[in-house]
Amino acid sequence: MGIKEKVSEELLLEEETVNQNEIVLFNDDVNTFDHVIETLMNVCEHTPEQAEQCSLIVHYNGKCTVKTGEYTYLKPRCSKLLQAGLNAEII
Repeated sequence: MGIKEKVSEELLLEEETVNQNEIVLFNDDVNTFDHVIETLMNVCEHTPEQAEQCSLIVHYNGKCTVKTGEYTYLKPRCSKLLQAGLNAEII
């Protein structure tokens, strides 16, 4: 195995071991679609289409993963969603 292949293999293994968490948004009977969409665009940097799709998934399925990444990256975003009155948690 050449050095280039060995380095590539090590990088792939390293990427697989990084802990990925998710922000899960839950449905509620309080917030409007517009508020949820606007908040997802501002906080999670969704496109309008992504935000609308997530809001529909939450409405019909009860929950939706809206952002993935490392915990330290997600924590401030989840806090902003909660401050905006949405029901979300990091799993």
